Amino acid sequence: MAVLNKIRQRSVFLIIIIALALFSFVLADVIRNGGLSSQKSQNTIATVNGEDIGREEFARQVEALQRNTGGNVSTIQAANRVWELKLREVIIEDQLEELGLRAEEDQITDMIRVQMANNPNFQNEAGMFDENRLKEYVANMRATSPQAYAQWQQYTQNMAATARQNLYYNMISAGVGATITEAEQAYRLENNNIDLRFVQIPYSSISDEQVDVSKSEINDYVENHPARFETEKSRNLQFVYFEETASSEDRSEAQEEIQSLMQGREEYNSASGANETISGFGTTEDVEDFVNEYSDTPYNDQFQFRNDLSGENADEIFNLSEGETFGPYEEDNAWKITRMLETRQIPDSVKASHILVTYQGTQIDPETTRSQAAAEALADSIANVVRGDQSKFAALAAQFSSDRSNSESAGDLGWFSPGQMIPAFEDYVFENEEGDVGVVETELGYHVISIDEQTEEEKAVKVATVAKEIAPSERSRSNLFNEVTKFQIAAGDGDFAEEANSNNYNVRTVQQVKALDENLPGVGPQRGVIQWAFEEDVEVGKVKRFETPNGYVVAQLTAKKDAGLMSAEEASATVIPILTKQKKAELIKEKISGNTLQAIAENQNVIVQTASAVNLNNPTLPGAGSEPEVVGTAFGLETGNVSKSIAGDKGVYFVEVTAKNEAPALNSYNAVAQQETMRRRQEASTRVFEALKKKAEIEDNRSRFY
Repeated sequence: MAVLNKIRQRSVFLIIIIALALFSFVLADVIRNGGLSSQKSQNTIATVNGEDIGREEFARQVEALQRNTGGNVSTIQAANRVWELKLREVIIEDQLEELGLRAEEDQITDMIRVQMANNPNFQNEAGMFDENRLKEYVANMRATSPQAYAQWQQYTQNMAATARQNLYYNMISAGVGATITEAEQAYRLENNNIDLRFVQIPYSSISDEQVDVSKSEINDYVENHPARFETEKSRNLQFVYFEETASSEDRSEAQEEIQSLMQGREEYNSASGANETISGFGTTEDVEDFVNEYSDTPYNDQFQFRNDLSGENADEIFNLSEGETFGPYEEDNAWKITRMLETRQIPDSVKASHILVTYQGTQIDPETTRSQAAAEALADSIANVVRGDQSKFAALAAQFSSDRSNSESAGDLGWFSPGQMIPAFEDYVFENEEGDVGVVETELGYHVISIDEQTEEEKAVKVATVAKEIAPSERSRSNLFNEVTKFQIAAGDGDFAEEANSNNYNVRTVQQVKALDENLPGVGPQRGVIQWAFEEDVEVGKVKRFETPNGYVVAQLTAKKDAGLMSAEEASATVIPILTKQKKAELIKEKISGNTLQAIAENQNVIVQTASAVNLNNPTLPGAGSEPEVVGTAFGLETGNVSKSIAGDKGVYFVEVTAKNEAPALNSYNAVAQQETMRRRQEASTRVFEALKKKAEIEDNRSRFY
């Protein structure tokens, strides 16, 4: 009681203490998550010129892009594509708003007319686009399908945005052109040429040991050419990849399992309360069910020719007798047994035509009201007509076939091989003879089939194969996890590379990983590893384990590099060859003596070379390659004069112009001016956007989310 009384006496004090503790907890959380603006940072992909790009809308567009591409692009690839589109949209929108550009209804209608011109739903009897039909369609959509109407509104909004952008780019293009003087310059740049003699003293005449490039010289070069050496923030990593693989025990167990399927066995049936005899693969009568129940690959009911079978056992399998089995054998990381079911002589390809008659409920032509019985009767009637007069097939296909992909071309399906058509359809064309006409039913409807041509018959086989993948067992996966965890702990406490080398693990390094990269060499997409490396609280030396679809990656962050200029070490691969050439050029110049090309050539133990019809558009010298600096200098020389030394790309040059060949003047340069104007206008939109992008204030947070 005494304690309770004391608590009551100090209740106000305790409330204050608890409140302060709660406040400090909340404040710490705010600081840890980026301050009071953390809510915005969690919902903003980027900010461009003060406009936020929201996470949810951006994510929907990324998901839509992935769906539209059939999942053929990764999430980060899709995010990057959406980013480029969104960035262009925001930057150009700023310009449109600043200029007050608006798209008029007539412009939008014209664009829709172009888009819909070939849609038969909006064409009149003359095959021309009918705006009234489009309006009726939209009105009906608005009344019957709000979702479709909302999509239509989004479509028209996109058209309006495109129309505004077209106005903007047209205004820019209108201000871009080439004058007659510029046209003449472009003409002469392409057509004027010179003949010359030259001496080349290659840089290779000075050994690399004679030239030394210091770290301070590299730094000076980088600082004097900052635009070439600006870098994003980056990370360096080293990692070990542990792949899940099957052990020798796993391999043996898979072999034993497939071997056990060869023989019959008894199994207890809980339903009947008695043992049942289960037939083995070699004797079972229901091969398809057996394969689908016990095999890791499904049953294949197709006939195959010799070229369709692959692997080193293909010949032995192809030559089996009916009912005979082969195996177990190892192929494609699986143990397999194969049984010959049937051999037959069939053509390896067939050319056929068909007329598809659908009925209510079939996948194609869902609007048909024809009953199944009526469809069958119609197909039989068409087949009887064709059997009497094959020439009527084309007209009947155009009139009755629901397969619009070929109804106008006499129902022609072209040539095809086994396995390319629906089974019932395929059975008919390969089991019957050239010239036969028949009716076959599939899930698409009734097919009136004409076998137009067949190749010579060849031996084909139908085989059944039971395959058991050689996969790592739970025991092997558990052993690998223990091995990975042991290395992770040891590498985190000690030296990563030493621990890996002591266990004969392959250490891979990756330099200058960017925030939006996703691939690790030899492993493929590992976005999680790279996101981790860019987390603010991950320090250099930190080690972490990551799961992959086929194993684990244990990675260590080895360096963090902020955005800015490259260091001397990073830039050395680019800068050292440049400075080496410059220093070699100076050494070569110091050794030169003589005032004529012949004297210089003799002094340097090289020859005088010639070049004809050299122009500025293609500044190439025979035997030397592209040398724009040398050719540009030569065009400024008077005929007969020898140039001073010129430091080119491959060596030091001396040049003498022997002839200047000016292209004949044109009566008019208007055509050239038009070509030059078109070229500049085609480049204008890209160059304008790049300029606006460079000027824009962009805060890109994509790497936090993807």
